[in-house]
Amino acid sequence: MSGAAPFGRVVVFGAGLIGGSFALALKAAGQVGEVVGFGRTLGSLNQALRLGILDRVGFNIGQEVYSADLVLIAAPVGMSGEIMARIAPCLGPQTVVTDAGSTKEDVVAAAREHFGGRIGQFVPAHPIAGAENSGAAAARADLYRDRQVVLTPLPENDAASIACVRAAWAACGAIIRELSAAEHDRIFAAVSHLPHLLSFALVHELAGRDNRELLFDFAASGFRDFTRIAASHPEMWRDICLANRLALLEELDRYRAQLDALRDSLQAADGARLEEVFDIARRARRDWGERRGGR
Repeated sequence: MSGAAPFGRVVVFGAGLIGGSFALALKAAGQVGEVVGFGRTLGSLNQALRLGILDRVGFNIGQEVYSADLVLIAAPVGMSGEIMARIAPCLGPQTVVTDAGSTKEDVVAAAREHFGGRIGQFVPAHPIAGAENSGAAAARADLYRDRQVVLTPLPENDAASIACVRAAWAACGAIIRELSAAEHDRIFAAVSHLPHLLSFALVHELAGRDNRELLFDFAASGFRDFTRIAASHPEMWRDICLANRLALLEELDRYRAQLDALRDSLQAADGARLEEVFDIARRARRDWGERRGGR
């Protein structure tokens, strides 16, 4: 790595909540010399520049990527392949590329297609630290502090490349975990992608009713807590759902079976069964909360 800081130059594709928070965290830790940003609109990049997320807006991808120590792809997963195709011919011998995508098998497939023999320079990752707000204005330096970041290393990755990505996320204050790409996608279909799908579905259904304003007027904390994630970025979650659709369909079928069982209990006025289900769920949720220690 070059420069006085461990990361002399970091290039970020997407300087919104995820990429912007990554840049701010590295800066706060004194771990980066310069952050250069690329994005879809000059307006959003200039905003990130004004907020101190970026040091420069990039214009020459080849020059910036070649001389970068680390490149973060923090765009919606549906754009990963396009970005990889643009940067693949530009990788310097020392450049390590990582991503922040919520799905991994599709991203790895795109990386193999576009990076080819240089696939070893790409270390897939997923920070578990999103929020319903998006854009550069939502970025903050402490977003990843004490939050998990999952790496899904490839057989072609050498120890130095993995250590580089580990060091970057550790500097952001994250707890680093490792999974295979396939295991990652199965797990997050159940505990992240399905909850988002359900939240979007409930709000969409209520919003389509004639008395929606009355319903929303009386919605309180239970509705707020369950539907908070329905305020998330539609494009990002469209891409995630489609990218992980097979695992998500399996989880959706499991959930539908659970709903059918609860409906049968309601139809039969089987209060004992409802209470049993609710009690199991209550204890599991409380145990999870205690294990997380408030994080």
